[in-house]
Parts: sequence; structure tokens; C-alpha cells
Amino acid sequence: MRDDLRPVTPRALPSNGLHSLLPLLLDAVTVPTYVHAGGPILHANPAMLRLAGHELDALRRFHHSALCDEAGQPGLQAYGEACLSPAGDPPAMELQLITAHGATRQVEINGRRVMFDGQPCVIVTCQDLSDIQHVQSSLLQVSQLLNQIINGGPVATFVVDRDHRVTHWNKACERLTGRLAWEMLGRTEYWRAFYNHERPLLADMIVDGVKLNELKNHYQDAVKPSQELQDAYEGETFFPALKEGEEGRWLFFTAAPLRDPQGELIGAIETLQDVTQRRKAEEELTRHRNQLEQLVEERSAELGGTVRQLAAFMENSPIGILHTMDGRVVHNNQTLAAIFGLPGGSAVGMAGADFFLSAEDHDALTQLAKPRLAQGLPVQHEMWLRHSSGSALWVQMIAYVADIQDLSAGAWWLVQDRTEFRRAQDELQSNFARIQETNRKLEEAQNQLLQSDKMASIGQLAAGVAHEINNPIGFVGSNLNSLKTYVQDLMRLIDGYQQAESQGFGTETRAPLADIKKSVEMDYLREDLPQLLSESEDGLARVKKIVQDLKDFSRVDQADWQEADLNTGLESTLNVVMHEVKYKAEVIKQLTPLPLVRCLAAQLNQVFMNLIVNASHAIQGRGTITLSSGTQDDWVWVEVRDSGCGMNEEVQRRIFEPFFTTKPVGKGTGLGLSLSFSIVQRHGGSIRLQSAPGQGSAFRVWIPVAGPAAEGGLLTPPGSF
Repeated sequence: MRDDLRPVTPRALPSNGLHSLLPLLLDAVTVPTYVHAGGPILHANPAMLRLAGHELDALRRFHHSALCDEAGQPGLQAYGEACLSPAGDPPAMELQLITAHGATRQVEINGRRVMFDGQPCVIVTCQDLSDIQHVQSSLLQVSQLLNQIINGGPVATFVVDRDHRVTHWNKACERLTGRLAWEMLGRTEYWRAFYNHERPLLADMIVDGVKLNELKNHYQDAVKPSQELQDAYEGETFFPALKEGEEGRWLFFTAAPLRDPQGELIGAIETLQDVTQRRKAEEELTRHRNQLEQLVEERSAELGGTVRQLAAFMENSPIGILHTMDGRVVHNNQTLAAIFGLPGGSAVGMAGADFFLSAEDHDALTQLAKPRLAQGLPVQHEMWLRHSSGSALWVQMIAYVADIQDLSAGAWWLVQDRTEFRRAQDELQSNFARIQETNRKLEEAQNQLLQSDKMASIGQLAAGVAHEINNPIGFVGSNLNSLKTYVQDLMRLIDGYQQAESQGFGTETRAPLADIKKSVEMDYLREDLPQLLSESEDGLARVKKIVQDLKDFSRVDQADWQEADLNTGLESTLNVVMHEVKYKAEVIKQLTPLPLVRCLAAQLNQVFMNLIVNASHAIQGRGTITLSSGTQDDWVWVEVRDSGCGMNEEVQRRIFEPFFTTKPVGKGTGLGLSLSFSIVQRHGGSIRLQSAPGQGSAFRVWIPVAGPAAEGGLLTPPGSF
């Protein structure tokens, strides 16, 4: 009791017959109890003394309102007065009781008015609420913790009591169902959150004590007893009313009973997990597994068919197939048996060496094949093997290991009989040798024809050159005869002067000199002699030019490949054959400067001569021949165009054939254009023709500037002509 509590004078209880009995009665009560008459405490039982922490004598010295703290004393005083009033019993009151040690105890007091010897008194009972409140607080904390666990848990959970009313509906359940907790708490029709029609949930059936057989009426085989919790059930089924998009949800749910400490059923708890994605994944996995199983079945069937087809193919293959292990045959097809003429059609068990003509041949193939097969590489070889009759067979063999991971599995051999092919090859080689000899003879014949054509050309040139040389030689000879006469006259005049000089130039010598001078016609000689010499010099120059053109045309000093100007060769060739042209056609030259071309100039000059001479022969009467040249890309071209009779398509197709000619018999060899075509081809070039009957012809020769392509490669000139 605090020191500021006021002491009072104690009074005794009423002295009636119960005076001695009342303390005994109060002391027998286990509930803390004390008695007052509006002032000091008259009596307190042991339970009250323990609660207050005071002895009875000490407690009697204080006013009854001093039991509580100072703030509560007026209220306690008023409560005591109310209890003493005859108006009626006031309700219980809670207050903070201060013990002798200064501790605070929460108590509930309940006072009742009693009369002792006509004097009103109050009997007050005290109930210590501290322990109860501690228990209640602990229970409240546990309840709040459980609520937090349930509400904050990631698994949708709801709880129903024995009356099927919802007492808990956590946040996860709100998210799953779309129903808020305040909508569901206290309600019994919570089935609406899961179904479109009324039906019990698993928690309802647990509250109702439904057995497993009855559960199956609603869930079929989707529900089973839980292996973790007693009297609990779990299951998984589809809830079409729980929409996720346009589809329902698959839920895995468990329900367990809730019991009080006495084991009485007070409700049930149910948890729900959305397993839609897992279910879809399982369904997709199942679908893929079914597809895979179907695919495996189909592939197995295909593989079986392929194996059968492969076996049939191997057996009926036109190539012999052999499988060897440890030097012996373990399998062969019928083609191999036919190739080697094996009796019974089987080589199984035969040694590989039995197929060879000699042990040396077998050893040679072994040395060749074994290292490659050991590396997993195929072997390809041709050699002579032995037929069962003893004759030789030329076969082609291809071998590969049966299993690259297990070389002991042996090797497969593909064998093809190429005996006839070998014989044909030998015959072909023999024929090739004969063809080479024939080609050599043909080349000799072609060279002879070329020489013949050259001789014909030389003969033709000789006649023309002789004609061209005869003209200047003729007037040079005539001039020399005149010069001889002039020299004789001059010598005669000189002799006269010498004679006159020896005689002293007397009168008798002047008359003969005058006669000589008159006969010599010195004035005419003085005028004609220089002109005669000039004409003779010009004639000799013409002869020299003809000789030089002949030399340029033949290129006798330049027989190898070299760089040459084709325009120069064309000019010299024209000069050589001018006698063939000048009486038949006017020559028009449209030459463009050309780069030097790597060529055989003499042979190309022969091509130009053949084209120019043929052009003049094609002209009936008098016409024109146009010589032109040009460049394009890395090519040069020379064109000879005439205004002659032209050619039809049949002649154009055959114009380059050897011995083909449109000239009368005896007028041409038919080799000029054929040889020209060969020469142009040798230079890696091309000769092209444009012609039409009555419109003349044009031949264009294309030559690559760099000469023929290396290693015999073909070049294609630009342009269509």
C-alpha cells in the first residue's frame, strides 16, 4: 500500500450473532473479498490479503478507496456509495489495484449491499484480470499471427466454421476468385465463388463428416485421402467458373478439419493452388509425348521398311556386295555370286584370299586398304581377281568400315565387274594410238595442202608481180637504150674534141666538130637526159617497193610469234595483190590506228590476201572493196567488205569447209578460207561472215591483242559480228 494512503480509525463488524461467523465465511471464500461500510475496510479474507500484499491489521487502517491508484479513487468511492444505496446493485467495475509492493493489478470488483444489525455494508469481491488479460493478449497475438499467416500466404485459403460460415478468406483467395474478403466473411453461399450452381465444396463435406465414397459422387476419382494430414483430403479438378481469359482453371485443393482442444469439430480449412499452367504444360507434354510416340512408331515402321528395302536393294543390286570379318566372308548378295560364279550362290565362310589370283595380289591390297580402313577412310581400287573357273576378272572395289566405332565389325566391299570395260579401254587406247598416227598423217597432208595453197598463191603472185615489175623494168630498159645512144653521141663528141685538141683546134678541125654537135643535138640531150634518169630512178624505186612489199607480206625474217601492226600487214598485202584488184574494184581504206598484236604476221597476211583476192573475184564488172579496222575491249578486228554477188545460206554454212569452192573447176583449190579459218583459230580469234545474195559479203577477223589464251583456253570476241 502506498504511503500517501490515508489511515482511518478501524471499526468492528456489527456485533450480532453473525459477528463471529462472518469472518469465517469470508475466509472460506477463495475469491478475494473484503467488506466496508463506505469508510475503512472492515474485513478482508486471505485471498484478498494475498492479492493486496498486506496484513489484515494494516489493511483495516486504510479507506477502501485507497486500494486503487489516485486517479481511480474517486470512482471507487462513488462505486462504494452506489453499492450502499438501496436503489439497486451497480454493475461490476474494473480498476487498477495497487499492491503493497507498488505493483499494479487489473481487477474487476463486484459490490453487493447487505444489512448487518440494521446497518448497510458492502461485500466486495475482486477478480484478478491480469492473468486472464495476459492469456487473452497472447491468444489475440496468436490469432493475429495466424491471420497474418493465412492472409499473407501465397496459397489461396479459406476457413469455415461448423455452421458453414466463412471465417477467413485470404488475399490469395481474393486474387484467385475475384471475391473480396468482406464479401465472403460470415456467408454460407461461398460456393458462388467457384461454381455456377449450388454444390458443396470439399470443406463443407469435411464439416458434414462425408465419407470418401460420398466424396466420389461429387469428385469421382479426383479426390483422395491426404497422406500428410489425418482426416484430410486432396484432389485436382477443373473449375470452369473460375475464368482465366476465356477458359476455366485447374485447381489442386486440400481440405482438413479444425478441432478444439477437446477434439470437437469446429470447422474446416481448405487451400487451393492454381495449377492451370502446370496442367497445360502436362497436357502439352502429353500431346508431344503422344506425337513423339506416334512419330517413333511411324519412323520405326519407316525404318523397318527401309531395312527391308535396303536388304532387297543389297540382294538385287547390280553391284556385288560383300561383308568380311577377320578375313572371311560373312555375307554376300547374289550379284557377287554371279560375278565370281560361286557354286550355290554363297561365299559365306570363304577366305578373302580365295578371290585373288595370287598371294602377292592379296598382300598388296591388304597393305593398301588396312591403314585407310583403320582410320575410317574408304578404299577405292581396281585390280585383277579370280573367277571360280580360274579366269581373270578386272573389278573395281570400294571398301568402307562397317562400324567406325568398332573396327572389329569388319568391312563392306562393293565389287563391280569391269572386265569388258577394261577390254574396251585397252581397245580405246589402241584406237587412240591409231588416231594419233592418223592425225599425224592428216597434219602432214594438211601441211602439204597448205604448201600447195601457198604454191598456188605464189604462182598467182608471181604472175602479178612479174606484170607489175615488167612495166617499170620496160621503161627503164627503154631509157637505158636511149641513154646508150646519148652516151655514144657524147663519146663521139668527146672523141672529136680530143682530136681537135691534138691538132691544136685549127680551122680544119672546127667543121667536123660542128657537124658532130649538130648530129648529137646537145640542146635536146641537155633537156632529155635528166628526165630520162629521173624516170629510170622512179621505175627502180617501184621495183624496190614491190620487192619490199613481198618481203613484208612473207615476213621471211620474222617467222616467230611477235608483236605486229595489222594495218601495216594489210597495206603490204594489198600492194602485193593490187594487180588482182585494181582492174576490178576501187579500194576504200577506213583504217583505225591499232595496238600492236601478238601474232604470226606472215600467216595473218596470208588470211588478208585470201579475203582480198576472194573479194575481187566476187565482183562482176567493177565494184568496191572496203578495208576497215578497229578495236573493242582487248580485241582488234580487220574487215574486208565487197560489193560483189554475195552468198546464200547454204554457201555460208559450207564456206569454211576444206575443198569447198564456188569457182569453176580448175580456178580454185577450196583451201583458202579453210586455211584462213584455221590460222585465225590458232591465234585464239574468230572470223565472222555477213552476206546476202546480190548485197555483197563482209568478212571480219577478230584477234585478241594479247595473243591466244594460255593453256588452250577459249576466248569469245565481243559483238555479234
